[in-house]
Amino acid sequence: MFQRQSSTFLLAGFGGLLLMMVFAGADGIQVLGRMQTGSAAIQREFLERSRVLNQIRSDVYLSGTYARDYLLDPQPSMAEKNLAELNRLRREMDAIIVAYRELMRPEERTPLDGLRRSLDDFWHTLDPVFQWSPEQRRQNGFLFLRDEVFPRRQAMLGLADQIQTMNERQMDSGNLRVAALFAEFRTRLSVTLAVTFALGVLLAVFSSRRILDLEKQASSRYAEVMEARGQLKNLSARLVETQEEERRVLSRELHDEVGQSLSAILVGLSNLSASIRGGVQREMEQEVAGLRRIVDNAVKMVRNITLLLRPSMLDDLGLIPALEWQARETSRQTGLRVDVAAAGVSDELPEEFKTCIYRVVQEALHNATRHAAATSVRIVAQQEPQRLLLSIQDDGRGFDPKRTRGLGLLGMEERVEHLGGTLQLASELNKGTLIMVTLPLVTDHTRSGAVTS
Repeated sequence: MFQRQSSTFLLAGFGGLLLMMVFAGADGIQVLGRMQTGSAAIQREFLERSRVLNQIRSDVYLSGTYARDYLLDPQPSMAEKNLAELNRLRREMDAIIVAYRELMRPEERTPLDGLRRSLDDFWHTLDPVFQWSPEQRRQNGFLFLRDEVFPRRQAMLGLADQIQTMNERQMDSGNLRVAALFAEFRTRLSVTLAVTFALGVLLAVFSSRRILDLEKQASSRYAEVMEARGQLKNLSARLVETQEEERRVLSRELHDEVGQSLSAILVGLSNLSASIRGGVQREMEQEVAGLRRIVDNAVKMVRNITLLLRPSMLDDLGLIPALEWQARETSRQTGLRVDVAAAGVSDELPEEFKTCIYRVVQEALHNATRHAAATSVRIVAQQEPQRLLLSIQDDGRGFDPKRTRGLGLLGMEERVEHLGGTLQLASELNKGTLIMVTLPLVTDHTRSGAVTS
């Protein structure tokens, strides 16, 4: 239940974190787009207004120049040309004023309306002059320019300057709006980042605690598994030791009690047979001979069972004679040719080492005769200063070790691993099988076994 709640919390937390990041990214892109659009619009508006206003100022200045030339030029042809330029400028300025008025907001049109009234007054002042004769222009032109034209032109230029100042203020206002938008975006982004960071820290703390708890649980379970594995190995070793001890006791009992009793019966039957051999009771002699054969077979059977359980020669004579006896018995019973080569193997090996090697050889010979259909087996035992080497190779049909793994092989591996050794198995179909065992002669297993025994 707690694990499900933790998973739900983590999924919800990381999902919310991703959603907040997506929201912050989308909002940032939107605000940046608005800022870019607003800044570009303000810049375009300012440039357009500046261009139109400069055109108005240029036309106002030119109108004064053309009026001066019209009033002061003595040539009638040039006066007519200047008058035509003045009329053209008047139409152009009226059109520009109308276009410029459309670019301005209602609250900004007051200076422009003043400029337009000044232009109208300027043109109304010039209208009578256009009817003057050349003599009137020559007599009154300079005074008219000084008193009427130049002051009005200067006033219109002043109005144009006011409009330019308003344009600059308008641009500053637009920049302030963009700055306010940027400040709002920065505030929103800061809040989003703060919430995201807080949520991330919360998730990190929760995830770290959860991971540490899981790691602690995993470590605890791993320790339990390792302890159980060690207990299992100890139990397996104790089971093997108990099995060997039971076999030893059973072998001794069969050999000492049952075997001796059967041998005594066999001797008694032999004596009975000798005592009645000279008599007439022929049938009794035959019966005794039959009983003798039965007892003889029973003695052989008991001997074989005791040797299979645990050959007494392994305890009495040592490892190598026991291996050679096992090879002879296997050859006699199955026809399998078994060669044993064991040069330099000491008779002072620990008891559990001798038992391990004997059981490995016994199981290997059993597999070679029962499963591999081999015709020959070679057993090589070699003792080095720090280890004991054993190899068993047959010429049987072989098998795939990765797919076939019987209880016999597992028992062999368990015995070898208990003594700290290694068992390597190499086999291919129709190419026989090779078993290689390496046992270290100085290990904690041997010391502990020696202490236990």
